[in-house]
Amino acid sequence: MAGQGPGDPVSGPSDLAGRMSIEIRNESGVSVDEPALAALARHVLDEMRIHPLAELSVLLVDSPTIADLHQRWMGEEGPTDVLAFPMDELRPPPPGSDRADRAGSVGVDPGPATVLGDVVLCPEVATEQAREAHRPVTHELEMLCTHGILHLLGFDHAEPREHATMFGLQDQLLDSWRAERGPVRDAAERDPEAGGESG
Repeated sequence: MAGQGPGDPVSGPSDLAGRMSIEIRNESGVSVDEPALAALARHVLDEMRIHPLAELSVLLVDSPTIADLHQRWMGEEGPTDVLAFPMDELRPPPPGSDRADRAGSVGVDPGPATVLGDVVLCPEVATEQAREAHRPVTHELEMLCTHGILHLLGFDHAEPREHATMFGLQDQLLDSWRAERGPVRDAAERDPEAGGESG
């Protein structure tokens, strides 16, 4: 089922069982499954062992809006697929550390909630990229959301070694998410007007 209307936030609870707060706001005018994106974001942050009181915002915007942000913040022309705007400095715990050892925690006192930052996605660009790659739009949006979250956590892909690390981790996170979730039909398969290809 598609999520709320454009602009209506979908938030994950931050006070129930120590779960993080994930706000999804769709201002793109495109129907997107916002609760599924929130669940994916929660999965990624949990797999990365980010403290459960972390806060994340995912904003979906149209092409002109992301083009403006792209120009203003990156100095590059035209729309892009995803932008990440980190807030608090936060890194995942080192490999091999205890799973209870979550990033952002100090002893047993979780302290104040950590604001990771904002991931901005453009479903219009994602739809075009999915069409060109012959994959579901849902998979493209999941990949872009995961990519943006990894940028918030300090990962980059400017150098070959960084690229291999970040994209390898991104693939692992998406594989574990899809294995956990099972097959899900793409919105474009349910609604031909959503912009995906059939077949």
